[in-house]
Amino acid sequence: MEGYLHLSNGVKYKGDFVTNSDAKEIKGEIVFFTGMTGYQEVLTDPSYKDQIIVFTYPLIGNYGINKEDFESKKPHVAGVIVYESNSDAFHYQAEYSLQQYLNKWNIPMLAHVDTRSIVKNIRKSGSMPAIITEEKEVSVPTFALKEDVKVAKVSEMNFQTYGQGEYHIVLVDFGKKESMLTALLERECQVTVVPYNTPFTSIKSLQPDGILLSNGPGNPKELISILPTIKAVIKHYPTLGICLGHQLAALALGAETTKLSFGHRGANHPVMDRKKKKVIMSSQNHSYVVKEESLSATGCEARFYNLHDGSVEGLSHSIYPLQTVQFHPEANPGPSEGCYIFDEFIENVKANNGRVFAYA
Repeated sequence: MEGYLHLSNGVKYKGDFVTNSDAKEIKGEIVFFTGMTGYQEVLTDPSYKDQIIVFTYPLIGNYGINKEDFESKKPHVAGVIVYESNSDAFHYQAEYSLQQYLNKWNIPMLAHVDTRSIVKNIRKSGSMPAIITEEKEVSVPTFALKEDVKVAKVSEMNFQTYGQGEYHIVLVDFGKKESMLTALLERECQVTVVPYNTPFTSIKSLQPDGILLSNGPGNPKELISILPTIKAVIKHYPTLGICLGHQLAALALGAETTKLSFGHRGANHPVMDRKKKKVIMSSQNHSYVVKEESLSATGCEARFYNLHDGSVEGLSHSIYPLQTVQFHPEANPGPSEGCYIFDEFIENVKANNGRVFAYA
């Protein structure tokens, strides 16, 4: 069946529906992912909530979907755009084909689309609202996207505890990836996952040794109401912020964030670590960044930089035991060169030795 992708700047693309979604019109912000592999992790990453994802690699789906690489219990994307999708799965671990998996969750996939042209369009005009539909023409007002707090759709709503490790980490869930939890469990931690809006008094009652502020979708400024909690957490416990967690930590301390034109989404982004004086390759998925010029009064210093555009990729603090990264050190999908960030976090927790501080 023919289908169409309409961008809010008026550009239209024709393709073919290769899944059986019964949705007549799918709206979302259109973004692109540059990795050659990792589509399963991308589809199930909560940070992609309600987005239409364009895969730049020309063939997607050839190794299917397995039981091991899910980042959450279900896919979160609104729709998928590919040049070509393989209807079969050629891997010994495959349980479904990509098309079968998307059919299961009623997510439309449009194939035989000029993805290269779409990406050039996004790079020129920026990420924008888009619609996938059977209709050849659509009216401009239909492009309006509902403004809501996407984190509330993906955060766990109940406390959940995993593992029996020596160190107790509270993971504040803004849309966590399962590989983030796994990284902590592999380092012999007990992890309690709590909802994104958990009050500081409730977090304190859990007697954590450290805090992890997770990744998640949307604009960090949608969560201004919880910034006092984030600041209190930072002032009392060793804290690691990843992606959205990094942005929220910066905002809580008085910095500013801004939206990139088309974001960073891929598994091959070079990042400079000024402390170690080395370059690592990183996995990334974000639209917003911390403005370096806003850090002067926060006590934060940029430690990591993106070598493509010079944007801030992570922070350290002069007083608080805080470290943040914009990229994904759990590296699913992507290179694992940044996994030492978790080791540094655990060393911070050990050095703190369970003490609760109340910095000025």
